[in-house]
Amino acid sequence: MSDQAVGATDSAPREADPKQIRKAVAGSAMGNCIEWYDFGVFGFMPAILGQVFFNASSTSEGALATFALLAVTFVIRPFGSFVLGPLGDKLGRQRVLALTVILMSGSTFVIGLLPSWETIGPAAAVLVILLRGLQGFSAGGEYGGAATFIAEYAPDRKRGFLGSWLEFGTLVGFFLGAGTVTLATVLLGNEAMAEWGWRIPFLLAGPLGLVGLYLRNRLEDTPVFQEIEKAKQVSKSPLKELFSKHWRSILHLIGLVILLNVGDWMMFGYIETYLKDVLQLDGHAPLLIVMAVILGMLVVIVPIGSLSDRIGRKPILITCCAGFLVVPIPAFTLMEHSKTETGVNVLMLGGGLAMFGLCLVLFLSVVASTLPAMFPTQVRYGAFSIGYNFSTAAFAGTAPYIVGSLVDATGNTLWPAFYLMAAGAIAAIPILLLPETAGVSLRGIVSSRIARRGQRAAVAEQPAK
Repeated sequence: MSDQAVGATDSAPREADPKQIRKAVAGSAMGNCIEWYDFGVFGFMPAILGQVFFNASSTSEGALATFALLAVTFVIRPFGSFVLGPLGDKLGRQRVLALTVILMSGSTFVIGLLPSWETIGPAAAVLVILLRGLQGFSAGGEYGGAATFIAEYAPDRKRGFLGSWLEFGTLVGFFLGAGTVTLATVLLGNEAMAEWGWRIPFLLAGPLGLVGLYLRNRLEDTPVFQEIEKAKQVSKSPLKELFSKHWRSILHLIGLVILLNVGDWMMFGYIETYLKDVLQLDGHAPLLIVMAVILGMLVVIVPIGSLSDRIGRKPILITCCAGFLVVPIPAFTLMEHSKTETGVNVLMLGGGLAMFGLCLVLFLSVVASTLPAMFPTQVRYGAFSIGYNFSTAAFAGTAPYIVGSLVDATGNTLWPAFYLMAAGAIAAIPILLLPETAGVSLRGIVSSRIARRGQRAAVAEQPAK
């Protein structure tokens, strides 16, 4: 059997007009931008936030406290996916995505208004945990819904190109969050940031959320969902259906995105602490180099997504996996040796970060076009969200805390590299078993299941009886 997914080709389904597609991409990417704006803010001032909300006595203790906060609140994400994902399969994608953008931006905004530990004591920690929990709950329905929305709007032959814009939004959001923190730190200084400047990045989430809500309220639901709605094929119990029929595909997705989740959070959640606190690189140059690497990722992510429409998703994913098995030790060794007596060797630090970033952007460029094609329309939002967020809770939010603790305990600064290589080794099998779905209609997907000779295939979707 060919390692190619088979779609239904008996009918000529309606495609959205280009204007609607552009609106769908912009509305979806904006919500993802807001989600990762929040992560950029947390990722670039963990020590300050640990001191503000947890009364940490040192920068390393403050960073670990913030990473623990991220890890704990990531546990909430699967609960959000259990509620919001099936709701999106039952009521429609657009309504749920409008709700998630309100909850995400609103909770981030309110954090900027919270009193500190110095003002109200342990209650500050309780409040920030509750708000992060709300943010995690809403994020549980955000990414799966946004990726599903773009994938179901996109023409089959352009799904890689259009899906890559979702992760373009991810990178823009993180760049804005990290850039706001970096700019505020440069302009205000460390002392003012610790006292009150930390509030500014959080408060800016309010206007961003209003823009996202405006964009999403102007959207119609996807043509693919409208088709099953008109045909009365919407599942009456999507949660029950996805676990009774599609649990193997959910496990497949969990294994697949381990590498993405660990890579994302090593780059976006831990690298600032690694450079400043572990490698003791002084000044603003290291953070500016990180920002430059992210800009480079922004430049190449859409062309790589477009390339996947021509050569397929699997070659890009296999290259990514191979890169994470080979590149991490050389990359982190370059970073480790970038500190000199006179400052930072920009070429060595930039080279190490660029090697890491290139491997990661390969996965980012195709994730939003690959994962929705693993599930049928009736359960796509819920199955994607649940599988993705279980993997995220287990491997993404915990990665900075685990790696930071291992580095502190052993003194070995290459633990981030070892962790990335382990994630690459685990993800290799589900990547190899994945069917090629480039150019295949999402209307013809039933599941990603084991076929003969260890290959996987999707079979033609049968109409509901």
